[in-house]
Amino acid sequence: MAELSTVARPYAEALFGAACDDKAGLVSWADLVGELAQVAANADVREAMTDPRLNDAQRAQVFTSLIKSPLPQAARNFIDLLVQNDRLLLLPIIATQFVDLKNRYEGTAQAEITSAFELSDAQVKELIAALEVKFGLKLKPQVTIDPSLIGGVRVAVGDQVLDTSVKAQLARLRDTLAA
Repeated sequence: MAELSTVARPYAEALFGAACDDKAGLVSWADLVGELAQVAANADVREAMTDPRLNDAQRAQVFTSLIKSPLPQAARNFIDLLVQNDRLLLLPIIATQFVDLKNRYEGTAQAEITSAFELSDAQVKELIAALEVKFGLKLKPQVTIDPSLIGGVRVAVGDQVLDTSVKAQLARLRDTLAA
């Protein structure tokens, strides 16, 4: 069986193409796709969407009734397509890929910064400025605290990781001494 991200990719690309063509803009579509993904990720919704007693039209109707934002016709059509192809539960993966496509289009990326201690706004801005030079992208920071790092930071941008934490340095030292 194909990996779920591989199955989700054409849907994300099609949705991204539709969003680019829509005058509502990528930001509103990104918000809507995020909401769709949240609803699809709900355990009760997942159970309802796999209920064999519901036909495709009922599944689509139940799902769309759970969305609080107004749904443009293109979004309704997309939901119908996902339901018909039994892919509605892939929405969280589709949403992640949609955001990746949006970020690539905008020349931005998500920077997941993990620090041993809370960082001030000035420290985050300084770190992001240095990282933007290193990665050549406009970065959107998401900061989390993990005291197990002992000190320093761990930054993940896409599939690239920069780990300057004390924990990582100690692990490298341990590996060097053990060799």
